[in-house]
Amino acid sequence: MSLLSSISSNVVQSIRAFRISELRQDAADLGQHFLYAYCGDAKSKEDVLKEIGHHFGFPAHFGHNFDALYDCLTDSIYKAGKQNGFVVVVEQLPFTEEFDRDARETLIDVFRDAAEFWHKRQIPFRMFYSFV
Repeated sequence: MSLLSSISSNVVQSIRAFRISELRQDAADLGQHFLYAYCGDAKSKEDVLKEIGHHFGFPAHFGHNFDALYDCLTDSIYKAGKQNGFVVVVEQLPFTEEFDRDARETLIDVFRDAAEFWHKRQIPFRMFYSFV
């Protein structure tokens, strides 16, 4: 049985006890995209968004802002054709003066909005995150 089968198909939550390797394998077994970004070295919103954009393979014109992140997670991918689902992991989000509580909450909200976008299209979108 898949680990993901016990998790809501459209969720944004702390990674807690889940292992990244197991999430990656389950995504592969289900034919879903696995997107991973490590942000432990990031200090600012721009750093976090650069890491996400780089690791997720966003286009060079990615704007490194929350609106551009939402657009890349939704519209750009949606226009690429049929999707089977997504398992997203963003690890070690910082808590610094340049990436404070408000910035972290806004980032998580963007992923929640993306999960809602995909939910309306009946496409699984599971996002897991951790903090430094």
